[in-house]
Amino acid sequence: MGYAEKRGNYWRARYKSAPGKYPTLQDANGAVVKFATKREAKKAADAEERKVERGEWRDPALGQVTFGEYARRWYSEQDLAVSTMQNYRHHIEEHLLPEFEEKTLASVRRQDVEAWEKKENAAYTFESVRTWRATLHLILEDAVDEGLIASNPATKRRGRGKRAGRSRSRGPEKVITDALGALLIAERASLLSGRDDEFVGCITKTYTGVRWGEMVGLETEFVRPEVIRVEWQLYELDTGELVRCPPKDDSYRDVDVPGWLSNLVLGLVAQNRPRPCPCHGRTYVFRGQGAARSGNPGVKLTDVARRADVSLGTASNVLNHPERVAEDTRIRVELAMSELGYMRGGQGGEPAAHWRRNGFATWLFTPAVSGWYPPKAPQEARPVPLLADPWPGVPARGRNSQGRAEACWVPIAKGMSPHGLRHTDKTLMEELGTEKVLMDERMGHRDGSVSARYSHVTSSMRRRLLAGLTELWEAALEARRAMCPGLRSPSWTGCSGRAGNGR
Repeated sequence: MGYAEKRGNYWRARYKSAPGKYPTLQDANGAVVKFATKREAKKAADAEERKVERGEWRDPALGQVTFGEYARRWYSEQDLAVSTMQNYRHHIEEHLLPEFEEKTLASVRRQDVEAWEKKENAAYTFESVRTWRATLHLILEDAVDEGLIASNPATKRRGRGKRAGRSRSRGPEKVITDALGALLIAERASLLSGRDDEFVGCITKTYTGVRWGEMVGLETEFVRPEVIRVEWQLYELDTGELVRCPPKDDSYRDVDVPGWLSNLVLGLVAQNRPRPCPCHGRTYVFRGQGAARSGNPGVKLTDVARRADVSLGTASNVLNHPERVAEDTRIRVELAMSELGYMRGGQGGEPAAHWRRNGFATWLFTPAVSGWYPPKAPQEARPVPLLADPWPGVPARGRNSQGRAEACWVPIAKGMSPHGLRHTDKTLMEELGTEKVLMDERMGHRDGSVSARYSHVTSSMRRRLLAGLTELWEAALEARRAMCPGLRSPSWTGCSGRAGNGR
């Protein structure tokens, strides 16, 4: 049985934890619990011995490991996907260690976790803080399993501390668009880059629903007539390294594509003649933006020729053989170059091997969907400056581009991210009445329900979906032609045989 021991002006409780071992009762911080009377100390000691007998007792010394020591050990023992490991590391180092690193596991209380969460919610979005708390809960739950602490202070108690009414966890609606909006976004992105990769990439993402990493990591060998095979993805680490890894949740799949989309992708490959990238030694469908962006990727010599109302050969002669061009024609072409901000040499070098998520979203996709460039010191957010002719405008570059601008783009789907095209694809399939089992297959989702075990994709389902997607594409093309004839994707305009349906 336990006993009370006199120590100066207080009593302490001693209890038997194992043969020959009589530890002193301590609090969560490892300090000795001091009792005013012998009876109170004896009662507490007996209570601890009953915990030992029932197997509920935990050695207080184990909980004195600091959270920082345990979290680092916990992280080093994980063997997960590289993307998950990167996310855990970010959560731990950037958000958990600053608050809990020096605290012992046993001293972390529920009130501490709630106070930390409240402070984080004041600075970050609710969804982000919820993710970080989930990581904290996972770490502390493993500490419980190891017997280091008796309970998990990060466990959410249902119905406690919640406000009545609309849930705080409800995030904003994901911005999507329709088939016409996706076509206009692709056209604008192509005008901003001066290439076809962005046009084909946006259209591919809209009508296949592939994830960003799966599109960037799409290798030419997995593009076949009317089928795109999702076998790998390129995941971008915080260091900038692109890691070739399996698709999320091992969602390997064949995505059926309409003939016109197959022709677009295969035509882009034939046009670019891609070579193996230096980082992975693989041949990829889509190229990144050139390392040098100081040129004028949005304006080509064909735009200059159109502006000056001369042939492409005449515009080329102004650059290479000015003596062959009449003086007034040469002046008119040079004026057009100045107005458009044309710079010889295009992007100024070989394109980068792969798209970068931030660069694509910031400087191509966001301006395309909103019509505005984001702020970048010393410049504030500003509309994309355009020269109005030909429609839908030519992005103006160079000095005083804002002053030379004649127009700007209206928003198509302001606030939309590249991932919104994946949501758009799912929404389009819903509108077409596509069967859930086929949608899950294309999106790479896994339905573990019993009903899903008895649902299977048939060839007639695939044909109906492809026919519906083709109708949406044709309708978008007709609507675009009604705005202005001629699609402004630099090298594909008028290539009806490749794009299909008179594009």
